[in-house]
Amino acid sequence: MKKKKAIALSPEKQKEVYYRSVKFANKRVPLHRPSVERKFERYLTNFSFRKQQTYSLHKKAEQHLPKIAAILASYGIPEDFKYVPLIESDMNPQITSHKGAGGYWQFMPATARLYGLKVNGSVDERKDLIKSTHAAARYLKSLYKEFGDWTLVAAAYNVGGGSLKSSIRRQGTNDYYNLRLNNETGTYVYKLVSMKQVIENPHKHGYKRYAEMADKYQHINEQNLL
Repeated sequence: MKKKKAIALSPEKQKEVYYRSVKFANKRVPLHRPSVERKFERYLTNFSFRKQQTYSLHKKAEQHLPKIAAILASYGIPEDFKYVPLIESDMNPQITSHKGAGGYWQFMPATARLYGLKVNGSVDERKDLIKSTHAAARYLKSLYKEFGDWTLVAAAYNVGGGSLKSSIRRQGTNDYYNLRLNNETGTYVYKLVSMKQVIENPHKHGYKRYAEMADKYQHINEQNLL
């Protein structure tokens, strides 16, 4: 009996069990593929406490994610999309990209207006968390009608639906993990999945101050992966 317990808690087994649990929008991430595993681990490391040396990610998640998740749920959007603003803007509504994308969800002005936000010289509703999240939910829903796959929706949110459709048509595959995309889009889902793991399993990734008595996939004798 003791021998079985030791095997069950071996680092290899711990990792295997944990990696089988990793999903995005209720779909398993294919971490059995070496290239997928490598990218995933790179961003897990980047978002770990060892690399960040701050609890700011968890503080922002605690403050904002419940509100975002509730709005997304009202539109039927998978909860995992609540991590998009953490990746896009670090929850800082004042950030504007060199292309002009702004606010929590980093909407371009034209897209923001298309989905119901006011963006002009005197008002910018991209900086309003509640209004911009409703707009993002409407946009995500429209992308799902186009692609029928939430992983592709995440990629399309980053690169644009037209560009992603061209890549799918040109390459003859609609598997995100097989598509050759620009670096930002090709790593986008990995960032979202890694952020989700770090927020949901704080102890495993070094955020001990935010850890519960037992994280979702953390055994009392388990060593942290990172």
